[in-house]
Amino acid sequence: MTDPNPQTPRPLDPTALRSALDARMPEVLDTLTRLVAIPGVAWPTLDRRHVEDSAAEVARLARAVGFETVDVLTAQTPDGEAGYPAVVASIPAPPGRPTVLLYAHHDVQPVGDERLWNTPPFDATVAGDRLFGRGAADDKAGIMVHLTALELLGDSLDVGVVLFVEGEEEAGSPSFRDFLDRHRDRLAADVIIVADSGNWAAGVPALTSSLRGMAALEFTVRTLDHAVHSGMYGGLVPDAMLAMTRLLGTLHDEDGSVAVAGLHGHDGIDVDYAEADLRRDSGVLPSTALIGTGSLASRLWTRPAVTVIGLDVPAVDDSSNTLQDALRAKLSIRLAPGDTPESALRAVKEHLRAHVPFGARIELGAEESGSPWQADLDDPVTAIAHGALSDGFGAECVHMGLGGSIPFIADLTEVFPEASILVTGVEDPDARAHSANESLYLPDFASAIVSEALLLDRLARHRSIGTAGE
Repeated sequence: MTDPNPQTPRPLDPTALRSALDARMPEVLDTLTRLVAIPGVAWPTLDRRHVEDSAAEVARLARAVGFETVDVLTAQTPDGEAGYPAVVASIPAPPGRPTVLLYAHHDVQPVGDERLWNTPPFDATVAGDRLFGRGAADDKAGIMVHLTALELLGDSLDVGVVLFVEGEEEAGSPSFRDFLDRHRDRLAADVIIVADSGNWAAGVPALTSSLRGMAALEFTVRTLDHAVHSGMYGGLVPDAMLAMTRLLGTLHDEDGSVAVAGLHGHDGIDVDYAEADLRRDSGVLPSTALIGTGSLASRLWTRPAVTVIGLDVPAVDDSSNTLQDALRAKLSIRLAPGDTPESALRAVKEHLRAHVPFGARIELGAEESGSPWQADLDDPVTAIAHGALSDGFGAECVHMGLGGSIPFIADLTEVFPEASILVTGVEDPDARAHSANESLYLPDFASAIVSEALLLDRLARHRSIGTAGE
């Protein structure tokens, strides 16, 4: 006979979870090593089959964990091109229990200059307490956090789960919005956990509570209708290099603060980011002064930044005595929460037009955009996550902003406005994601797995969380 009033199972014990994980960890690292070995870069100039192989391996792992429905799906970019494959897998929610979407991405950044790597980029290599390899931290570790937490829970899992592992995040997620629209019913959830961010420090967990948005703008400065000899006309004719450098110099004040009127920014960050820690984490040379004003945290999280990320000029080795007729540049603009890409791009364009020197011609080109995001810190799900991370790491969780952008968060917020969104991650400040010698700090990897298992267990016990689709 079934007990009409069954006892609620006891909450999971972090120490017991850690012991169970320790026994599984060699197998977990073997699986992560296989994932790292797949060079799945979602660049149109590289072999798409590697990304397809990566998706197929993630789908195989999802089936092995026990997902009932597993599909490899695609969508279209705004240009009508086929997007890269993503994996969507589902475990239905028990009656009255919430559904949790677990997001990560299986594509990785290009290697860059392989001579800068101390180990082969796609051979996962353990050295001390770190595992080195492209994608080891960003974001194949995020995939393994999700899958391993589910393995630890086993039959005690008491929420519905949708696993969503994207295949083109490092390329800007061009088909992401179409993917959400096409597969909305499959992806609907009460809580969305995005495992693609970082932690405050090694051993100190964080919930990312704000993200700067992103806009980018290409433009060309032209002063001549053709290039000419610098000896014949230098000192009289302004070339595009002079005009461009003078124009770029107007983007910042003397202290390095952004000088573009109309970009939003504010202070009020209560986290103390010590300058010594920032210098260590970023690699700023001891002699290099920091730029901007206000607290260090606000400069990173809630103030704008403008960076010249591309400039088409002759390389020094190929240079000649020539006045350049035209130069093309690309700006990356980071937006504080509260701003919009449309407003920021308008402000930057107005600034460029107003400050271009010598009557030079400016031609505006391609644009990119992604909205900033601010978490709802009053959401009870945030408090549950804070407690789970604190218990899983054995250290108090920090709420922090992120200077970088995750543009698809805005899409998730728009398509699933009722869902609680949690941005977590496994990267520590020395993970060097996107750079040579990317690595995963293994103690934090284990703590992130334990924390997610605790979080899923506690979400099942919180009766105020809605049930998607009911």
